[in-house]
Amino acid sequence: MIMFGFQNCFMFIILCFLSFLCYYLFVKKPSSSRSGFDDLPPSPPSLPIIGHLHLLLSTPTHKALQKLSSKYGPLFHLRIFNIPMVIVSSASVAYEIFRAHDANISSRGPPPIDDSLFAGSTSFISSPYGDHWKFMKKVLVTKLLGPQALERSRDVRADELDRVYARLLDKARKEESVEIIKEVVNLTNNSICRMIMGKSCSEENGEAERARSVASESLALGKKIVLGSLLRPRFKHLVMLLIKKEMMVVSNKFDELFERILVEHETKQDGHQETDLMEALLAAYGDDTAGYKITRKHIKTLLADLLFAGTDSSAQAAQWAMAEIIKNPNVLKRLREEIDCLVGQGTRLIHETDLPNLPYLQAVVKEVLRLHPPGTVFGRISQKGFRMGEYYIPEETSFAINVYAIMRDPDLWEDPDEFKPERFLQDSSRTAEEEEEERREQALKYIPFGGGRRGCPGSNLAYVFLGTAVGMMVQGFDWRIEGGDKVSMEETVLGLSLTMAHPPKFIPVARTARPLTSKCSCVFD
Repeated sequence: MIMFGFQNCFMFIILCFLSFLCYYLFVKKPSSSRSGFDDLPPSPPSLPIIGHLHLLLSTPTHKALQKLSSKYGPLFHLRIFNIPMVIVSSASVAYEIFRAHDANISSRGPPPIDDSLFAGSTSFISSPYGDHWKFMKKVLVTKLLGPQALERSRDVRADELDRVYARLLDKARKEESVEIIKEVVNLTNNSICRMIMGKSCSEENGEAERARSVASESLALGKKIVLGSLLRPRFKHLVMLLIKKEMMVVSNKFDELFERILVEHETKQDGHQETDLMEALLAAYGDDTAGYKITRKHIKTLLADLLFAGTDSSAQAAQWAMAEIIKNPNVLKRLREEIDCLVGQGTRLIHETDLPNLPYLQAVVKEVLRLHPPGTVFGRISQKGFRMGEYYIPEETSFAINVYAIMRDPDLWEDPDEFKPERFLQDSSRTAEEEEEERREQALKYIPFGGGRRGCPGSNLAYVFLGTAVGMMVQGFDWRIEGGDKVSMEETVLGLSLTMAHPPKFIPVARTARPLTSKCSCVFD
C-alpha cells in the first residue's frame, strides 16, 4: 500500500510538472507581449496553444499572409504558439517602418546555436545591429560587393560564364537536357568562391565542388532553423537541440574548408592569387590595434554566409527567368533582337559592360524579381516597443514584411500577376520630373532585396549574375522543353527560397556552330 501510494504520488507530481511545462511553453504569453496588448493591430481569431499557426499551413506562407491581409488590412498581427508577430503587406507601411524605426528593427533575434559557423553568434546574417555587423558590411561593400570591387573581379565572372556556355554547348551537341538551376548554381558558386578565395577555390582542385556541397547542406537546414526560430527561447532551445548535431556537421565542414583556404592565403604559396576581401579580413585579424577586432572564426563565418546567401538565390531567379521567357515567345524575340543588335550574332558572348546598354534585358530581370522574389518574406525583431499610428508594437515582436504581397499589390501594379517587363522601361514621352517621381514610387513598391539598412548588400552582384546568365542563354541557344510539355509556374518554398514546384528540363539548341567567348576587346561603354 505504501509503495502504491508512493507511485500514485510520483505520477501526480510528474503530471503536474508536465502540465506546468505545457502552460509555460505554449500558453503563457511573454510579459513584453502583454504590454500594450489591447493596442495591437487587428488579428484573426486564434486557437488555443498554437494561436494562428493553422492559418499558415494550407498554402505557402507568403500566399497565406497575402490572403489574410486582404481581410485584416496591410498591418495585422498573429500569434504563433506564444510569439507575437506583426505582418506588413503594404509598401507605404513598410516605408514608414524603415523610415522611422529602421534601427529598432534591424536585428533578427538571437542565433540558433552560438558555436556554429552556420547561423551562429558570429554570423553577419544573423548578428544583431551593432559594431560587428557594421564592420563586416563595410568590408563587404568596399572589398567585394560595391561597384569598384565588382569591376575588379569582372574577369573572374566572365571566365565562369564562358565555362557554363561551354557546358551548355556540349549538351546541345549531344542533344541532352539541362536543368537551368544546376548550371547557374555552378556559375554563382564558382564565381563567389574565386571572388572571395582566389585561385585556391576552383573546379580543378575540387574546392568549388566541396564548397557547393556544403552550401547545399546549409540551405537544406534553413527551413528547420526558420521554423525553430518562430518559438520563444524557452522552447526554441529544445527544438534547436534536435538539429544541433546536423548543424555542427555542416559547421565543421565549413570550418575545415575555410581553414585550409586561410592557411593557403597566409603562406602565399606559388600561384596563389590574393583577393581584396581576404586581404582585408586577414589584415584586420592580424591588427591588434584595429578599431574592431575580428577573430579567425569571424572570417570563416562571413565566408559561410556568402556561400549560403549567394549560391541559391540567383540560381532560383535565373530558372524563373528562363521559364517566363520561354513561356512568352514575344519577350524572347524582343530580348534576343536587343542583344543581337548590340553584341552581334556569332561574334562574342554578352559581357557585363553590355548590361547598361540593354534596357529590355534589365527590365526582364527586374520583372522576374518582382514576380518571383528569392525571399518572399523578410523577418525582423523590434528591440523596443513603439507606436505605428493608432497601434502599439511591443518590444521583441517579430516582424514579417511580405515582399511577395507588396510587389503584387493591385493598387500599386497594373496586372500584377502578369509578366510584363515593359513596366520597367522608361517612357520617352515623360518629363524628367515625371521620370524622377516614377523612380521614387518604384523604390517604395519594388523591394526584392528587402529594405532599410538590413537590406541585402549583394543586390548589385545579383543583377550582374542574372543579366549575364540570362543574356548568354538567350543569345547562344534556342530552347525546347523536354517531352514537349508546357512550363508549369506553380510555386513552392524550399528552404528559404521561392522555387518552381515542377522545374522543367530544357534541351538547348546552339544558334551558332562556332564557340563564343566573352573575352573580347570589342566592349561597349
